[in-house]
Amino acid sequence: MKTTVGIFERREQAQRAVEQLRALGIPDNNIDLLVPGASEQRREAVATTETEQPGMGKALGGVVGGAIGAASGMSLGAAAASLFIPGVGPIIATGIIGAALFGAGGVIGGAAAGKALEEGMSDGLPKDEMFVYEEALRRGRTVVIALTRDDDQDEAARNVMAQAGAESLDAARDSWWVGLRDTEDEHYRAQGGDFTADEPYYRRGFESALYPDSRGKSYEDAQGYLRQCHGDVCEQKPFRRGYERGQAYYQGLRDKHQG
Repeated sequence: MKTTVGIFERREQAQRAVEQLRALGIPDNNIDLLVPGASEQRREAVATTETEQPGMGKALGGVVGGAIGAASGMSLGAAAASLFIPGVGPIIATGIIGAALFGAGGVIGGAAAGKALEEGMSDGLPKDEMFVYEEALRRGRTVVIALTRDDDQDEAARNVMAQAGAESLDAARDSWWVGLRDTEDEHYRAQGGDFTADEPYYRRGFESALYPDSRGKSYEDAQGYLRQCHGDVCEQKPFRRGYERGQAYYQGLRDKHQG
């Protein structure tokens, strides 16, 4: 399986992309939308399970067709989950991909999420890119994620996303960093660092702090995981300073939302 992601400014663009992805032969359970701003009224349109994961809010589930239409304004033959993402707020995820990414997994009642995840469908999902999806959702964008079976279908899905008006994952990540870069440059130079020379290591550390498996962990606590991801690069001083700033950035997002 390969993963294709598109970030859309307007929901109608996302819906058009979904229809075209279906036309490529991608099944509904391999297509997911992440939609921001699930209001309390929208959540009431979906039955609530009694299962709840720490920090994720209540999983809403086992919903098809009209219920997801009521919840997100889009008609998809898929299960829906309303999730609360710390630092982002409420979102609606249609189908099992969002559940896999954000940790709802098998708690979606009536959906095939648990079985699919047990079969390894979540293998290869770009969880380390979650901070890019979250930033898009904070900005009111809609994210479409598709699992494709091979290189040819992956290329076709990427073309579909682009033609529907999607911003690519790489472009969204670069845009996010551009928005932070001046502040990080100023902070780094104030501590006597050469940001121009060290930026690649610093940025890598900053982004690594936002990976799901390292969020909220000190550099020392996450060091083993970081070494698995980056090898000796994580031992570089700029990487470590970036990691520490990334942790502070994520905590700031959480505090701002909770405030």
